[in-house]
Amino acid sequence: MSQPASHFDQMPRYVRVRSAPDDTFVEFDFAIGFPDLFVELVLPRKAFAQFCEVNQVQHMDTQMCEALDADARKWRYGEGRDAD
Repeated sequence: MSQPASHFDQMPRYVRVRSAPDDTFVEFDFAIGFPDLFVELVLPRKAFAQFCEVNQVQHMDTQMCEALDADARKWRYGEGRDAD
């Protein structure tokens, strides 16, 4: 008997690649539902491609990454302080 998909199964999945394009392994952040709450993972390139396909991930664009980094700086350093 098949059960209907849960809300968790329907949540978007996000990937932010941290490694260089020609590295042997892909270092990346993986988040489900909330892109600012993630785990750091490392996979070989082929496994990473399969992981992305199976999880139907959304790759974070530059704008999304910058917004997440700015929010992290606020939490780390306090409101209104620049990281530089």
